Amino acid sequence: MLKSRKVHCTEAQGIIDFGLWTFALRFAMKRFALIIVVTAAAAMLAACGREKPAPTAEQQAPITVNTSEVRRATLDDTFDAPGTVRARLSAVISAKVTGYVQEVRVKVGDRVHAGQTLAVLAAQDLDAQVARAAAAQLAAQSGVQEAEKARLAAESNAALAAATYQRYQTLLEKRSVSRQEFDEAEARHKSAKAGQEMAEATVARALAGQRQAEAEVQAAKVTRGYAVLAAPFAGVISEKRVDPGNLAMPGQPLCTVEQAGDFRLEATVEESKIAAIKLGGTARVSIEALGASVEGRVSEIVPAVDASSRSFVVKIDLPSHVEAASVRKAHSLKAVPLELRSGLFGRATFRGGRREAIAVPETAVLRDGQLASVFVVDGGVARQRLITLGAKSGELIEVLSGLNDGDRLIVNRPAGLRDGTPIKENLGFRISDFGFQSAELEIRNPQSAIRNSPGGLA
Repeated sequence: MLKSRKVHCTEAQGIIDFGLWTFALRFAMKRFALIIVVTAAAAMLAACGREKPAPTAEQQAPITVNTSEVRRATLDDTFDAPGTVRARLSAVISAKVTGYVQEVRVKVGDRVHAGQTLAVLAAQDLDAQVARAAAAQLAAQSGVQEAEKARLAAESNAALAAATYQRYQTLLEKRSVSRQEFDEAEARHKSAKAGQEMAEATVARALAGQRQAEAEVQAAKVTRGYAVLAAPFAGVISEKRVDPGNLAMPGQPLCTVEQAGDFRLEATVEESKIAAIKLGGTARVSIEALGASVEGRVSEIVPAVDASSRSFVVKIDLPSHVEAASVRKAHSLKAVPLELRSGLFGRATFRGGRREAIAVPETAVLRDGQLASVFVVDGGVARQRLITLGAKSGELIEVLSGLNDGDRLIVNRPAGLRDGTPIKENLGFRISDFGFQSAELEIRNPQSAIRNSPGGLA
């Protein structure tokens, strides 16, 4: 009995061991298959994301470019001076009497004509002064009339006294009157004559009082007119400092009027440059906000030098309108009129002597932040060189370092041009295509030449 139980237990243990081994084998096979699938997917993704190797310089097709030989150019020795655009004629409109602002009829930017009302002050007290002066004038006129009447009465009395005196003088000679009666007639005559003179003086005084009253009326009216502030000339309101209800005091600025169409640049120049600037000379003025430049004439040089900044002010007359060239369709250039405004920042460029320096067209310079570079030809490929820039002269810009005489400069920069790109020089290209007149490398319009030249900018 015990032996049969051991046999059954051995068989059962074998069955269990076989099942466990079968389960472990199936689990291992599934895990191996999963690893194969994941590995294959990773390989496919790596194959899809791998970039093709970039072609070498020898495999790239050369790009046709326009080149020119770097040479020294004759440049104007110029210097710049910052400044501010100001109106040549401006007026600060201030109050001359005390009063509350009743009306403000303009706002900043309004164009006004000469004599146009800008603001009105409340003037009840001024009206009262005018009425009081007018009343005094009427009283003076009445006094003149009374004095005239008194003068006429005095003249009549004087005439009667004179006639009586003459009759008494005749009677005295005939001894028809006594000496006492004659003396009384003579006294009346002198008294009447003095009364006449006094009446005439009273009339003169009354007339003077009348004239004074008339002057007081005119003064009161003029003072009343101070309550109405008008534009002294045609111009533009550039500043308004008052609103209705404010109390205006004598001398308080209310608004500013600037004459339209008449501006100048007040440039601050270092004192060391004073010898290079002449009255009546010309200067190139650039208005950065308008993107334009104009030719100006030096109209005034302030002789006093600012001791703190060691500079002096030069005033340059400007035209009323400037023209900025803006690029339109089909690369056509059209002049767009721009209006100057007071307060704009400007930069005046004054010409000094002339000097020799390496210069390149500004269009050939590639700027990247504070860095500047150009492309040159070196062994059939383009090489990018960092350069140090100097002053600008027209369409040329001076190169202080980075280029040497004889270097082949790539004037245009076609798309895809990089350091090491194979290039092919345009043998049919002439330097005159860029508007250079001579070896001085003077440029008229390099932009249009680049567009129209072979291999130029698209």
